[in-house]
Amino acid sequence: MKSAEVIEPKTTITSSKTKKAISKETFVFLLITGGAFWYLGKTMGVGIMFNVIMNTAHDLLLNTVFFILSIAVLAGALASLLSEFGVVALINIIISPIMKPLYGMPGAASIGAITTYLSDNPAIISLAKDHGFRKYFKNYQVPALCNLGTAFGMGLILTTYMISLGQEFIVPALIGNVGAIVGSIVSVRLMTKQTKKYYNVDDATKDEVTKTASFLEQREIRQGNTFERALDAILEGGKNGVEMGLAIIPGVLFICTIVMILTFGPSGMENGVAVYQGQAYEGVALLPKLGQYVYPILKPLFGFQSVEALAFPITSLGAVGAAMGIVRSFLDSNLIGPGDIAVFTAMGMCWSGYLSTHVGMMDALNVRQLANKAILSHTIGGIAAGITANYLFKLYMLLMG
Repeated sequence: MKSAEVIEPKTTITSSKTKKAISKETFVFLLITGGAFWYLGKTMGVGIMFNVIMNTAHDLLLNTVFFILSIAVLAGALASLLSEFGVVALINIIISPIMKPLYGMPGAASIGAITTYLSDNPAIISLAKDHGFRKYFKNYQVPALCNLGTAFGMGLILTTYMISLGQEFIVPALIGNVGAIVGSIVSVRLMTKQTKKYYNVDDATKDEVTKTASFLEQREIRQGNTFERALDAILEGGKNGVEMGLAIIPGVLFICTIVMILTFGPSGMENGVAVYQGQAYEGVALLPKLGQYVYPILKPLFGFQSVEALAFPITSLGAVGAAMGIVRSFLDSNLIGPGDIAVFTAMGMCWSGYLSTHVGMMDALNVRQLANKAILSHTIGGIAAGITANYLFKLYMLLMG
């Protein structure tokens, strides 16, 4: 009772913060927003600017969001079926023995990786708070679960979406998955190195072998016969897919609209001069201009076909759902190819919007002070994922002749 009284006010303080009604950031925000609208209005014209914003958001909703939503529903239903009939448990048993040598984590960590692959980053938190799951981890390993879960977040939906773009993208998407796995290993290893320092764990100390057999021996199933269980799994999994699909709408519409406007230029042409027509996906082409300065460095690392391709990894830092929204228009404009899809899948899956979720997830694990270490480790992990996917794809193309 006493402990509950101590914890309760702490939760209230962390969940709500207050600030002076009008502060310096109010004017900074107005200055930045006003400057952005002035720049867009001056370049495109005020009327055309608003037309482009509304048309782009509308087109993204109809042609991208609902497409991703349908994939999320199907993927959610499939994931639920795989879990209900023991396929996920089978995969867990197969993967579990390699978790220790690859990640330095107990075999139970494989459940976290698969769970987030089938759903999204925060799914790892509910597992980490489960005492039956957490007992297999040492103190220093628990914060690294945040990086492990994020590295596989929305993996199934992202992979399915990339494959749905065309038959030629099946292999690149799978190569991207391998790249993401490499990135996750880098991220988790770097993170555990930091957490060992934080918890004063000596590297020379040999970890005890953690037995996870009892945790993997049983699984929960739904009530009813086989048909009823299958039907319930499809409906519940599909419902989870709907919730996930709806959750990405604000990110896709808002972030993608901004990215599109900053990436593309005018779509019309009159007397050899590019002109604005107020159509969807027009913009001021600012990102390609800025990207030209770093493109010579990033080209050998990630093999991007065009400067515009930089928009995907930048967007996936905050929301991978929004990043997915720009892929189709890039393909339609011939700005990216199969190699880019491999890198996009790897970096999108590994980063998975970690800048928007990491602090909250680390806070939920009661290690908020390690959030900056987790973010740095995961940034490096995502870069490693992209580089790996790029060179694996090049190797694949070389072998295929």
